[in-house]
Amino acid sequence: MAAILKQCRLLHIGQFRQSIRQLHLNSRKLVWASNKTLRSYTPCCTRTSHPLKVAASHQPVRTFLSALSATGFNDYELGRRQFQLDVPEYFNFASDVLDVWAQKEQAGTRGSKTPALWWIDDHGSDIKWSFTDLQDKSKKVANILTNDCDLSRDESVTVILHRIPEWWLVNIACLRTGTILIPGTTQLTARDIRYRLQSSETACIITDEHTAPLVDEYISECPSVKSKLLISSSGESRPGWLDYHELYEKADSQHKCVKTRSDESMTMFFTSGTTGKAKLAVHTHASYGLGHFITGKYWLDLTPTDIHWNMSDTGWAKSAYSNFFGPWAQGACVFISYTARFDPVHTLELLHKYPVSTLCAPPTAYRMMVLEDLSKYNLKSIRHTVSAGEPLNPEVMESWKAGTGSMIHEGYGQTETVLLTGMFRCLEPRSGSMGKAAPGFDISIVDEDGNELPHGQEGDIGVRVKPHRPVGLFSHYVNDPERTARAYRGDFYLTGDRAVADDDGYLWFVGRGDDIINTSGYRIGPFEVESALIEHPAVAESAVVSSPDPKRGEVVKAFIVLTADYKSEDKEQLTQEIQNHVKSITAPYKYPRKIEFMESLPKTVSGKIRRVELRNQEWNQKVG
Repeated sequence: MAAILKQCRLLHIGQFRQSIRQLHLNSRKLVWASNKTLRSYTPCCTRTSHPLKVAASHQPVRTFLSALSATGFNDYELGRRQFQLDVPEYFNFASDVLDVWAQKEQAGTRGSKTPALWWIDDHGSDIKWSFTDLQDKSKKVANILTNDCDLSRDESVTVILHRIPEWWLVNIACLRTGTILIPGTTQLTARDIRYRLQSSETACIITDEHTAPLVDEYISECPSVKSKLLISSSGESRPGWLDYHELYEKADSQHKCVKTRSDESMTMFFTSGTTGKAKLAVHTHASYGLGHFITGKYWLDLTPTDIHWNMSDTGWAKSAYSNFFGPWAQGACVFISYTARFDPVHTLELLHKYPVSTLCAPPTAYRMMVLEDLSKYNLKSIRHTVSAGEPLNPEVMESWKAGTGSMIHEGYGQTETVLLTGMFRCLEPRSGSMGKAAPGFDISIVDEDGNELPHGQEGDIGVRVKPHRPVGLFSHYVNDPERTARAYRGDFYLTGDRAVADDDGYLWFVGRGDDIINTSGYRIGPFEVESALIEHPAVAESAVVSSPDPKRGEVVKAFIVLTADYKSEDKEQLTQEIQNHVKSITAPYKYPRKIEFMESLPKTVSGKIRRVELRNQEWNQKVG
C-alpha cells in the first residue's frame, strides 16, 4: 500500500520559461470599512471603454443570466477581450440565480431535464431535487433560521455538516435570510470549534449528532451563540439543541428573500492556517455569488445539460467553487456521492454507473484512479475534467486521457478568491503549469516592492487591484486590519504563493512565499525537491524546509516518512542513496543536505503539511 501511495504522489515540475502579458481589468473600487460589512464603493453605473469590463449596473441579474451560462470559451484572447460581468447594486444568488433557474424550469426553458442536485450514498439512497425543489425546501429552512433559531440579518451561522442534502438547503437559506454563512470541516476538534465560534462571533451553530458533543464541550465559553440546530441522521435528540427535522415538518413554505446589496458580507471562510492561526476571510454577495460565474463558465466549462461531480468536502472553499456557486450559476446539476472515504475502485464504479459529464477531483484521486485498469469501466460520459492543489505529472494526465478521452485541466485559486488561473480547454496543454489568467483578472509576477518582473524571473503572484478591483476577491480578514493590509503591495493583492511566467503567459508554481529556501544564492521551492524525493521507492511522504547552516546561511532539509519496506534499512546509507537520487532527478544544488526520518509529518485539519512548524523547529534549535 505504501508503494502505491508513493506512486500516487509523483509530481511533475515543468520547465520555467519567460514572460507574462499584462492585461488590465476595470471594475468597481472596493473600500472595506468595517470587520463584517462593506460600505458602498465608488459608483460606476456606466460601462468603461476597456475591453475587459466589470462595471456596476442597476439592471436585474436575470437579464444577463442566460448569456453568462452560455458555453463557448474557444479562443483565449478573444474570450478575455469580450469578457464582461455587470455587478448590480443589489444581488442575491438565491433570488437572482437559483429562483430564476426554477422559473425557467417551470416554464420549460432551462434547456435541460437533469436535476439541480443529485445525491447518492453507500446505502442505496438516491435523491434528485430540481431547482424548484431547492426553492421550496430552502424557504422552509429560511423560516427555521429566522423564527426558531432567532437569527437576524447579518448574524453569522457556523455550519459543520457532512455531504448531506441539508447542507445545500442551509446554504441557500442563509442567502435568503441575509445571514452570514461560515462553513466548517467535520474534522475539527472541540478546541478548533471553540476558536471558530469565538473569533467569528457565531450566533447559531448547525451540525449533526457526531459533532454536537464537541460543540457542547466549550459552548459555555462562546457567549455569542444563541441557538444550536441539530440535523441528526439517526433521529436522536440532544438537550439544548433544536431538532431540525421536527421544525422542518411544521415550517412555513412561504418566505420572501431579503434584498441584499452586492457589497454586503455573504460568507466567511477560515483559511487553512499553514502559517499560523486560521484567518477568517470575508466574501460578499458579489465576490463569491457573482465571481464564481467565472469559475463555472470558463474553468468548469458547464452548461445546464451537465452533471458535475466535485469530490471536495463541505468545509472547504473548493465546495463553494465547484459544489454550489460555479455549477448552479450555469444551471448545471451538482452530483454528490456521500461515502465514508475515497476509494479509487468505488469511484470508478460510480463514474461507470452514473452519467457524470464533468469531474473535479484532487490530484491524489487521479493518481490513484489511473493505477486501476480504466478499460474495465465505461467512462465515455465524461467530457471535461479539472484538478487543483498541486501539479499533476504528465504520466497521470496521459493515462487518464487514454482511459477516458478527457484531458485534465488544472486550475489555481484560493479561499480569498475565485479561480485566478486555469489550463482552459482552449489553451495548448502544458503539464505542470497553472495555465493562464482567468477572464476578469490581471495576474502578474511581482517583486518585493510590487513591481512587475520581467520574463522568467521568480516572484510573488499578484492580482492587480488598482486602479480598479476585480470581482471575485475577498473584502478583508475579520478583526485583522494589519493582516489585510499586508496582503497588498503596490497595485497588487498578493496570494502568498510564488511562481514564474513564461513567454507565452503560462504560469508555473514554485511554492509558498514563506517556504522558499535561499541557499548559496540559489532560491529553491520545496515542491521541486519533494517531487524528486517522492520518486524514490523509500519515500512515502516528505516535507522540505530551510535549515540554518554556518557556511551557506541556510540549506535544504528534508523530513521523510519511509515506506514500510525501508523502515529497517540502515539510515546513514539510505540518506546517501536518497541524496544521490535527488541529484540525478533535478539540479544538484537542490538536493537535501540534511535528512531526518519521521513517523509522520505535522499537518493542518485540511491535510496540508505544516512546513512552518518544521521550519521553526529548525531555526529555534539554532537560537537555543
